[in-house]
Amino acid sequence: MELKFNPRYPDIEYLRTRARKRIPRFAFEYLDGGCNSGVNLRRNTDEIRQVQLKPIYIRDHDQALLTRELFGHTFDAPFGIAPVGLQGLMWPRASEILAKAAFDHNIPFILSTVATASLETISEITEGRAWFQLYNPIEDRLRDDLLNRLEAAGYPVLVILSDVPTFGYRSREIINGLAIPPRMTLRNILQIMGRPRWALNTLIAGQPTFKSLTPYIPKGASLKHLGVFMNQTFSGRLNEDKIKAIRDKWKGKLVLKGVASIEDTETAIKLGLDGIIISNHGGRQLDHGQSSIESLRNIAPKYKGQIKIMIDSGMRTGPDIASILATGAEFAFLGRSFMYGVAALGSEGGNHTISILKTQLRQVMEQLCCDRIEDLPQHLIGSR
Repeated sequence: MELKFNPRYPDIEYLRTRARKRIPRFAFEYLDGGCNSGVNLRRNTDEIRQVQLKPIYIRDHDQALLTRELFGHTFDAPFGIAPVGLQGLMWPRASEILAKAAFDHNIPFILSTVATASLETISEITEGRAWFQLYNPIEDRLRDDLLNRLEAAGYPVLVILSDVPTFGYRSREIINGLAIPPRMTLRNILQIMGRPRWALNTLIAGQPTFKSLTPYIPKGASLKHLGVFMNQTFSGRLNEDKIKAIRDKWKGKLVLKGVASIEDTETAIKLGLDGIIISNHGGRQLDHGQSSIESLRNIAPKYKGQIKIMIDSGMRTGPDIASILATGAEFAFLGRSFMYGVAALGSEGGNHTISILKTQLRQVMEQLCCDRIEDLPQHLIGSR
């Protein structure tokens, strides 16, 4: 696909700045913030950017190939779109916009259980290529029904979320009333009035809801009842028995997301999972945990080849992706970068952001004289 992006917004930081101006403050702070003091949010990106890469100039080099095979499919780039809850809060129909862009660019898109588009809609948009991230239901009946719907819709990969055993303490979300149910305060109403384009598009698209869960939510439930339903229906705490039950039921590829330790990696291998996504939930859960790249350094050398090792959290740019892949990850997922793009540019934001990241990553590889994604570890020097 031809790469085109708006030259007024040539990198992710420009998109972030525009997104801040286009959407209500409560929506931007939900997207942009971490937990507690934001220590791990900053650490994630800072430590990725301490990586140094070595160029080798005096050698034959034709072009840099971004393609990467994963789970039997060759993608056009070694990165995908990470699951983000409440995407439609940041920009109406954001899930659909990003899923279509991912399909057009042949990269993976992961839909969250609590996204604002139904799993059936996203499957149709991506012709059955999207992945799904599962918040584990408390009841086996609901879990099995979701898995049956995913199988019927053709989802090839199921991602089990492991790193939300409790909700992170996020002070800005508390102030903004972004909980379930949300509080629509005078402050929030004034913020909406100051963003008329967001308000109009939201009015046209309708109030964001968890559309994949619509069949299970009691009809006529108020926002207050929705909050009770979510608290009573889903549990973020996993154990081996819960994962085994999903492994027995799910015949496609199965991935554990939220891995940050040797212990959880070994459990995933023991239980027959196909991959892990090293993650600390974008710095939104444990403020004094390790950065994602530090967890990668501990896990990749020991377990590469035994299980597919992917990663999210902290990457914003093409050079960030190059550093992560050089450090040992086989595939990368980004969340905030794509949401900044959609919030900034609406329906054009997905294609724009993917084009930026592909262009940046290819430029890094060309500068290094690196032919293939698989060769990036040969250019790793280390960290400053």
